[in-house]
Amino acid sequence: MNVLSFVQAFFSDSAHWQGYDGIPSRFLEHVQYSLLALAIAAAIGLPVGLLTGHTGRGGNVIAVVANAARALPSFGLLVLAVLLIGFGLLPVMIPLVVLAVPPVLVTTYEAVRAVDPAPVDAARGMGMRESRVLFRVEVPVALPLILSGLRTAALQIVSTATIAAYVSLGGLGRYIIDGLYQRNYEKVVGGATLVAVLSLITLVLFWGVGRLVVSPGVRRR
Repeated sequence: MNVLSFVQAFFSDSAHWQGYDGIPSRFLEHVQYSLLALAIAAAIGLPVGLLTGHTGRGGNVIAVVANAARALPSFGLLVLAVLLIGFGLLPVMIPLVVLAVPPVLVTTYEAVRAVDPAPVDAARGMGMRESRVLFRVEVPVALPLILSGLRTAALQIVSTATIAAYVSLGGLGRYIIDGLYQRNYEKVVGGATLVAVLSLITLVLFWGVGRLVVSPGVRRR
């Protein structure tokens, strides 16, 4: 059988659409893991990136930390977290957040630093507080790049959240791990296809968010 035949066989099997191991349940679990990891990564990366980008301090430290985090293998980090903490959701979140923070942090920092200094200086000359300069002047202009960092992080999380299945959690990785164990390549290909579909959905959602929240004048740049 070729890949398309595996895909057709997987999605045409009614058993894959029902119960706790059905596609809707596993898809929802994967989305929940991904959203939680992205929210934590954004809560860490966005404030630090905005602050350092606005002040211009800490750029070298951010680069070092980001490169170090990118060098850590997600699966190895998962195994280490399980050994130290035990099974559960927390050891899964650790490698996903470590993977997602660097693109959010670095892109946010670079986005704010790339803002034209002329309107920033003008805002300060008008007596604006630094917080208002950041959120009224710099962030609106930097928003497209900030969203691109979040989008990159989200895609990395979606594709890597399959590791949750290694520690007996759910998600779309369940099909891949169980399929490999059972030598059921129909499941493996089906699970990989669902991850790819979720990645495409993520891209479309971020495109829609960008159209909604980014100023048309900024988008045309």
